[in-house]
Amino acid sequence: MADDLDQLLDEVELRFCRDRSATSREEKEEAARVGGSDKEVKISSTSVSPEETTKEEDDLSDLIEDIFHDNPSVSDPSKSSPRAITNCVGHRAFSQTKGRKCFPVYLGGSSAPLGLGTNTSQRTCDQLRCTTCDFRVIALDDYEWNKSCDYFFFRNNMPDLNKLKVKTLSKRGARAYACQCSWRSIHDLTDLREEQQLRWVCGKH
Repeated sequence: MADDLDQLLDEVELRFCRDRSATSREEKEEAARVGGSDKEVKISSTSVSPEETTKEEDDLSDLIEDIFHDNPSVSDPSKSSPRAITNCVGHRAFSQTKGRKCFPVYLGGSSAPLGLGTNTSQRTCDQLRCTTCDFRVIALDDYEWNKSCDYFFFRNNMPDLNKLKVKTLSKRGARAYACQCSWRSIHDLTDLREEQQLRWVCGKH
């Protein structure tokens, strides 16, 4: 591509710049013969008629067009292909994932990846919030809740993790979820819609 551009610039310089310098010399010689002043020579040498300008622009456009036809790997920036537009839109859509909610919302064990969950990307939501107590849901990897846990324990100790861990059991692969009014120990990927008693929703990623 660099060689093509160099060739184009050389051709432009050869065709336009040298032609003008030759014309300028001829005009100077003519002015000297008729006794014209230097000022008049400068004015006449810089003036170009509209017809000449249009012709030069057309020639330049033809040269550029020839390069694009000769070398298909060089893309014309003025003509965007549908594929390029699609890629651009796709990139913009990816950058706008901020503020999206999981659908469906998944819970899972410690081996399940965290993030924005969709039908095609089954990730466990790490932005859960309870609509009943309005607390953010915590998740402790490789722990499960002791069976002695009750409503008052979470009501009095949320969100102090040090106090909450008193009633956890170490369990590899498990994940202990809790808000101020509800709690669950999850081992496998679970759709939150299957847990009807939980009032947890995705609070946006």
